[in-house]
Amino acid sequence: MNMDFKREMPAANVVRDMYPLSDELIEKKQANDAELRRIFTGESDKFVLVIGPCSADREDAVVDYIERLRGVQDRVADKIVIVPRVYTNKPRTTGDGYKGMLHQPDPHNSPDLLKGLIAIRKLHVDVLTKTGFSCADEMLYPENHRYLADCLSYVAVGARSVENQQHRLVASGLKIPVGMKNPTGGDLSVMMNSITAGQRPHAFVFSGWEVQSKGNPLAHAILRGFANKNGRSTPNYHYEDLQFLCELYEKSSLVNPAVIVDCNHANSGKRWAEQPRIANEVLHSMRHSESIRKLVKGLMVESYIEDGNQKSDGCVYGQSITDPCLGWEKTEKMILELAEQL
Repeated sequence: MNMDFKREMPAANVVRDMYPLSDELIEKKQANDAELRRIFTGESDKFVLVIGPCSADREDAVVDYIERLRGVQDRVADKIVIVPRVYTNKPRTTGDGYKGMLHQPDPHNSPDLLKGLIAIRKLHVDVLTKTGFSCADEMLYPENHRYLADCLSYVAVGARSVENQQHRLVASGLKIPVGMKNPTGGDLSVMMNSITAGQRPHAFVFSGWEVQSKGNPLAHAILRGFANKNGRSTPNYHYEDLQFLCELYEKSSLVNPAVIVDCNHANSGKRWAEQPRIANEVLHSMRHSESIRKLVKGLMVESYIEDGNQKSDGCVYGQSITDPCLGWEKTEKMILELAEQL
């Protein structure tokens, strides 16, 4: 093999033992899970908001941001359930660029995956401890999920991973909501096939074990837009897109039909300031169609303390070093306005 084996990484239980969850935190996480489950099964009509930085780049700013979310959550708790994005792995289209805290716990230093594994565990535990939020992360590397599994209440499978068999099989073994994004090319049949695989039981090899998953009834769709044949961003959050997804679900044998609409990425063309407008349009569609209202369980928003983004070697506190994000003042205003409409 054309690679150097630098060092053996610690098993997931070793890293978990470094930053364990207390009984109180376990109970809080279970309560968060139960509330989300009720939303995705239709027992609750609260609205999910998966929101936070494009990538978690430094613990102090991420915790600061989520502590601000805590205050807003308490004001809208009768309408909205916030699930903070703490995305510690960053997919790169070409493989170049900042790959997230897992790879570089300090964006200004060289990659160190051992420190990264410990840092992402510590971050998720610290957020749960300080804010009571159990968060969302992207399952970019399925084998790594076990390092964070007891901390997470939501998992996303990205547009580049949704057709991958290992992602689908591992998703089928989780007990929390797993959102399957439409692929970058926009073919919704790929996304629907992934949801189907996620909801069914499977036997497969995972972490050196033969395992049997039970199927995940909370696997669901995420619409994030796509690139057309000319490479231009094309949205799929409009009324007609949501109605078409309703029809796809009706033709399927899937349980708990659900979609989270991603307000950034190709839906906004990465024009971060468009996210509140897109959110409002989705709510408008929900008011005009009962089937859409039942299908749409929430939104995904990229948001941080400061508007926009900076280069990975930048020093602006609370500003994204990957995709541009909505700043805090606009974020708070958007959440409160959404709650008024629900």
